[in-house]
Amino acid sequence: MNFLAHIFLSGDNDFITIGNFIADGIRGKKYKTYPKDIQIGILLHREIDTFTDAHPIVRQSTKKFHKNYSHYSGVIVDILYDHFLAKNWSNYSNIPLDIYVDDFYNTLNDHFEVLPTRIQKMMPYMIADNWLLNYASIDGIQRVLNGMNNRIKNISNMNEATNELRAHYNEFEEEFSLFFKELMDFTELKKIEITQKL
Repeated sequence: MNFLAHIFLSGDNDFITIGNFIADGIRGKKYKTYPKDIQIGILLHREIDTFTDAHPIVRQSTKKFHKNYSHYSGVIVDILYDHFLAKNWSNYSNIPLDIYVDDFYNTLNDHFEVLPTRIQKMMPYMIADNWLLNYASIDGIQRVLNGMNNRIKNISNMNEATNELRAHYNEFEEEFSLFFKELMDFTELKKIEITQKL
């Protein structure tokens, strides 16, 4: 899953949300240097990624990209699933997406000092271009894919993946909906388990 899903699945605790958001940049046991709730978020992120990568519905989605994008298929599906979460946001939250996203950006600003340097440098671009809100449109997803493809020197051609998105749009949306329901249930259980262990 990509940024929006990880943030949403964290729940209402700002520090768990921050931990989940920064987790990709925290290696090994370095999570133990953070306060407990941020640790919970980091560990939760890892559990979500493990569950997602092994799930048969997600593999069904990634299979549609294997031929053209090889090992970048998983990255592409993570982004597309965030699109369907954003597009269908009212099915999952009573808070409008634009307000939810603004609240998250404010949370990052309020706790800027605990963020890793990489996230601190990324934040201004994320907020200025409003990445999270832009996931709701195919044009927004196209901009995300363009940016990622540029960062890896255009070797993946993942900027062309919106072709597959349009061709299999209803299938992807159905796969996301089925998977995300399972992921939400899984996440709630894992959050309890992790909290009890720490």
